[in-house]
Amino acid sequence: MKIEQLYTGCLAQGAYYIESEGEVAIIDPLRETQQYIDKTKAENAKIKYVFETHFHADFVSGHIDLAKKTGATIVFGPGAKTDYNIHEAKDGEIFELGNIKIKVLHTPGHTLESTTYLLIDENGKDHAIFSGDTLFLGDVGRPDLAIKSDLTKEDLAGMLFESLRHKIMPLADDVIVYPAHGAGSACGKNLSKETVGVLGEQKKTNYALRADMTKEEFVKEVLDGIAPPPQYFAKNAMMNKMGYSSFETVLEKGNVPLTPEDFEALANHESALVLDVRHQNDFVKAHIPNSIFIGLDGQFAPWVGALITDIKQPILLVAPEGRAQEAVTRLSRVGYDNTLGYLEGGIEAWKQAGKDIETLASISAQEFETKVKSGDTNILDVRKDGEYISSHIEGAQHFALDFINEQMTEIDKDNTYHIHCAGGYRSVIAASILKARGYNNLVDVAGGFAAIKETKIPVTAYVCPSTL
Repeated sequence: MKIEQLYTGCLAQGAYYIESEGEVAIIDPLRETQQYIDKTKAENAKIKYVFETHFHADFVSGHIDLAKKTGATIVFGPGAKTDYNIHEAKDGEIFELGNIKIKVLHTPGHTLESTTYLLIDENGKDHAIFSGDTLFLGDVGRPDLAIKSDLTKEDLAGMLFESLRHKIMPLADDVIVYPAHGAGSACGKNLSKETVGVLGEQKKTNYALRADMTKEEFVKEVLDGIAPPPQYFAKNAMMNKMGYSSFETVLEKGNVPLTPEDFEALANHESALVLDVRHQNDFVKAHIPNSIFIGLDGQFAPWVGALITDIKQPILLVAPEGRAQEAVTRLSRVGYDNTLGYLEGGIEAWKQAGKDIETLASISAQEFETKVKSGDTNILDVRKDGEYISSHIEGAQHFALDFINEQMTEIDKDNTYHIHCAGGYRSVIAASILKARGYNNLVDVAGGFAAIKETKIPVTAYVCPSTL
């Protein structure tokens, strides 16, 4: 028996490869499927099943393409209805894989069809659970993502409580937990950085598995502080339910080199968004007017999904040399399948063609300190709520990047704003979006709050009321 976690940091997502006696199961595969096919060929094995723990909201799964290419059976849990052929498993159903078994544990709560898969080894012993978004390390799945359901989030949280108590917690403490996500995912509130654990440890440390917890307490604690889901979640879930174009088709369409002239013509003719995915320092120095920055070297796909509201938006890429295909691939993981090509030769080719470029004003934390001391400085802190509450510059306006599209009217185009985040990535994203919308008096603070804390700028720290 072989179990391998295939973890994708940008999505904080874990897919799984399970092999026994030449038969393979893939759990929650990524959109691009060739990696799984190559792995089975190397092992001289064949994919028999593609198991889906639920209709994923935070990424587009590769289950449809993988099944078409390999003849594998797609398995969802009870209640899953799709526009393509699947095996809708029954609670308790067992699937044979070589000389091991995979048992279906229907665990609704995160979504109605959410299912945990229990792996039973060659000796008949419960070995591991693949818990999807039902159980994470340190947390549980958010109960507010069910597709077209009349149930409230409180109803689903109650279901999740029952699923955990009756399906997962009775399992032995030494059962390994393989969740679908780790820290950085928006599918839970406070996920651990660890991506593999054991159930006994979770029973001791995970707040949602307290033995003396009532259902009412569970519902309250699970829902407390839960942020609204990113806007693309429902769209990805529907793609996973209804189907989508093959990854190869999306890649062929999007990974096309374009001259500056063709790039500009397409941008105008197709009303395409110019998405600059280089490092933020490169964007600051020179970029195409009205382009948006979301760099590949940050949490690229989730930020695209949160900020580009039209999932069918035509996109043209300005990418680092040799990374255009990577950008198209990562866009497709969150359902942005309408990439039309990339600027061949990058920003240098654009300059050489005599096209206009713009820059973004950027200053060091030390220069920013001087500005703050001079008084009357408008500061936008674009970090998340928890980061701002924990510690922020006195007088700074909280302007969370997550909600920039909704709160843009809260700032004045005539004022100059100094923008910072934690380290410099999100502030340039925010500045690029504002700049494209006509806010021209913007200054990025390079290095973000990490650099600001090294200066003498007054910072307000949050004090927990229990310590007063």
